[in-house]
Amino acid sequence: MQSDLQIVGILNVTPDSYYDGGMWNAVGAALKRAKEMLKEGADWIEIGGESTGPKSKDVSLEQELARVIPVIDAIHKKFPEAKLSVDTYKSAIAREAIAAGVTMVNDVTAGRGDAEMFGTIAQSQIAHSNISGQANRKSQIPLLVLMYSKDSTPRTTIAETQYKDVVATIRAFLKARRDAAIAAGIPADRIILDPGLGHFVSSIPKYSYEILARLSEFKDLDCPLFISPSRKSFLAGSENLPVSERLPATIAASMIAALNGARYIRTHDVADIRRACAVIEQLSQA
Repeated sequence: MQSDLQIVGILNVTPDSYYDGGMWNAVGAALKRAKEMLKEGADWIEIGGESTGPKSKDVSLEQELARVIPVIDAIHKKFPEAKLSVDTYKSAIAREAIAAGVTMVNDVTAGRGDAEMFGTIAQSQIAHSNISGQANRKSQIPLLVLMYSKDSTPRTTIAETQYKDVVATIRAFLKARRDAAIAAGIPADRIILDPGLGHFVSSIPKYSYEILARLSEFKDLDCPLFISPSRKSFLAGSENLPVSERLPATIAASMIAALNGARYIRTHDVADIRRACAVIEQLSQA
């Protein structure tokens, strides 16, 4: 288990996200939720302005900018020490978000959605960094999360994709995207890898569980691992539980990920995941 486990709180400013769509769209509401998440123990707050799940709709650059930049700006001004991430595959959004105070970009397309993303990150400097000792330029480039998805476009599909070896397939993909990012000028120590879960991998739940069980097999890629099981479809179980009833399974999946080497856990339920992490952190001290 990683001793420096980081909790990434999800703050979607979208009308159609599968769990919290429409709840935090107004700047005031988003600011209130950010305050709550920080109090609950979030290490990061990740702002997203475009859903990429099944049946989600394309969002124009202008609309996404209008959704996320005022929220990022407001949170950064109100809580200047908070670490902020933006969930986007568009380089223009990443550029503006970094200028507004973001220090991590989470790209679910791993750079495939916008050919300029890698170059944008490589050329960016964190405008308002919480990182101490900034003499080294590498520490001033934003963190970049590269996620596996079975779909080449930002819109994931509901498809029962089959794998001969799901971990081998994802490892090869993540290695290739990591190497492409490094070739574009992004230091290896600024790259984080997300193997994906749920519909991003397959609508067949067993593959998501296999990823969690075999998470340690990604360690030799030498990048921190970022896991986002939060209330996803594969956790519905045989009862086909609705999103509102998937918290216990979310906690279990998150803790399995933490025990198997995840560095970042992305979640809607910051307080519950933080409490669970406090328990498993005691195991490393036993």
